[in-house]
Amino acid sequence: MADIEGIARRIYDIIISPETVTGLINGGLSVPLDYGYLIYGIFDTGSRHERETERIRMMSAIRHDILNYDNIANAAKLIFHLFDKYATEAGQDKAYRTVVTSIVGRISTNIIAANIAKTVIERTSFSHVVFRGKGNPLVLLSTILLMGGMAERSLRVSDSLSNDSPEVYALLRPRDYDLLYFLFADAVQPFVDAIHAGYTEGQPVFNRIMERVDQYMNKNAKAG
Repeated sequence: MADIEGIARRIYDIIISPETVTGLINGGLSVPLDYGYLIYGIFDTGSRHERETERIRMMSAIRHDILNYDNIANAAKLIFHLFDKYATEAGQDKAYRTVVTSIVGRISTNIIAANIAKTVIERTSFSHVVFRGKGNPLVLLSTILLMGGMAERSLRVSDSLSNDSPEVYALLRPRDYDLLYFLFADAVQPFVDAIHAGYTEGQPVFNRIMERVDQYMNKNAKAG
């Protein structure tokens, strides 16, 4: 069952402080994690053929310039638009119409998506500067290994998304945006969780999440 309280609280935290999403983005700066994924991929022989097929897809996506600001922003926007779709359905219920209006009025998902893309580009670009080096073969080798680890992480997170939130995966996969998801997954996770709750447990569960978000907002307003 969905953690209604936890999801609502995390959405509320982002609504009152949209800038906090940037702190949940590591971009390319996660060296230990990438090395871990690389090692895991080396020893995981059972899915090697499948992962090689996915790597070919990744190489094609990179050749078509998937790693840019617009694509990252669009990937995040698709998720927020799906969230908005569920919110619109909640607003059709008289009991939740005021709730949805107050929440939508406090959150600008397009701005959040833009901030996500900007932060990802900044931090990923910084990682390239740090690890690129100037002719040092050890640094060059580390860069290759790091990129291999990042590729492995991208594929593993995409695979997890397809299992944990297939409705979101189906939204991103046609444009290969699922390969970008690992760059900003933590920043959109509460919204993905809310979407998945509505998808698997029905609109009333999503509505209850929105109601709790509204209650948090009202409580904060009274306290202030």
